[in-house]
Amino acid sequence: MDLNLTTEEQAFQDDVRGFLRANIPPAIKRKVDLGLKLVKDDYVVWQRILYEQGWIAPGWPKEYGGPGWSPVQRFLYEEELAAASSPRLITFGLKMLGPVLIEFGTPEQKAHYLPRILASEDWWCQGFSEPGAGSDLASLTTRAVRDGDHYIVNGQKTWTTLAQYADWIFCLVRTSNEGKKQQGISFLLIDMKTPGVTVRPIKTLDGGQEINDVFLENVKVPAENLVGKENDGWTIAKFLLSHERFGIAGVARSKKQMERVRDIAGKEMKRGRPLIEDARFRERMAEVEIELTALEMTELRLLSEEAAGRKPGPEASILKLKGTQVQQGITELLLEAVGNRAHAFDPGILEDEWPGMGNDGPPVPEHAATVASHYFNWRKASIYGGSNEIQRSIIAKAILGL
Repeated sequence: MDLNLTTEEQAFQDDVRGFLRANIPPAIKRKVDLGLKLVKDDYVVWQRILYEQGWIAPGWPKEYGGPGWSPVQRFLYEEELAAASSPRLITFGLKMLGPVLIEFGTPEQKAHYLPRILASEDWWCQGFSEPGAGSDLASLTTRAVRDGDHYIVNGQKTWTTLAQYADWIFCLVRTSNEGKKQQGISFLLIDMKTPGVTVRPIKTLDGGQEINDVFLENVKVPAENLVGKENDGWTIAKFLLSHERFGIAGVARSKKQMERVRDIAGKEMKRGRPLIEDARFRERMAEVEIELTALEMTELRLLSEEAAGRKPGPEASILKLKGTQVQQGITELLLEAVGNRAHAFDPGILEDEWPGMGNDGPPVPEHAATVASHYFNWRKASIYGGSNEIQRSIIAKAILGL
């Protein structure tokens, strides 16, 4: 694997860097830099800028609206997105459902849904986990019963990220109880405006409300919204999860956050000296950076295989497992760096209500204010997308053959 960029790849990187830094709205960039709350309009504004440039779906084939980039170009693009302090692209349509429809969708489904995903006209959420079916996803009980040219859906989905904004939800539903439990699952697209769909927010440990319960009560769904064949949803789910886990690694974003660690450690003082000069803290930084570098090399190896025509497989579990461990390690470094100057549960901080800060003492510096909230929020990273315990089992069985 040659890690040196070609002249063409260097020129591509320079072009992307120049465009991103010239076009990201300053107010949105500030929110990302400080870890403030982003609302739906922030994401949509930025995604439409990328859409107009033709860069909104870097992994999609050109015939479906993607830029037709190589895996190396996509890697460089992700690096520059992070370096420019741009918002994360909302993955549910672009990196989960889009590839599924391209692989398994009917011509009519592709023609209808894919352009709307690209243009941010539809906001999607993911209906997989249930109260009794998280890591053991095949135990799901949400039921879809065929009734003429419709399905009638009843059940509950949970931990549904950003469902409060969603226009549509892609769901795994049970359509049969025969055979193995994985064999009776189907993949269904459901309009969130359909009568019987109810969204209830779940307040998380950091005080946020980005996840939700979604209740489905006698929801009538056209049969044409079935993706793939009935009872073949498990195959589609495995395909989707391999793409999701590949993306969860977040190497570029973690590298950007390590820059933030170094910056804050240079500002914070310990015994009269900048924290960055503390040998023990530098040792812990080095441990995380070594893990991050190893993760980056693993991602590059898998991208090299993808360039040779291989699709993401069980190796994506390695990226998910180590990526979330690195992300949590970085939030621990940030929390240690700011110490008791972090404010954990003041929702006004994430909403950028700075005047309300510091009334009982010295003002809280901007670089410290959101650190604790993000520390608590990232505790869930080792659970979503399949818990890290499940990833270890996948690696042992599918890769190591144990």
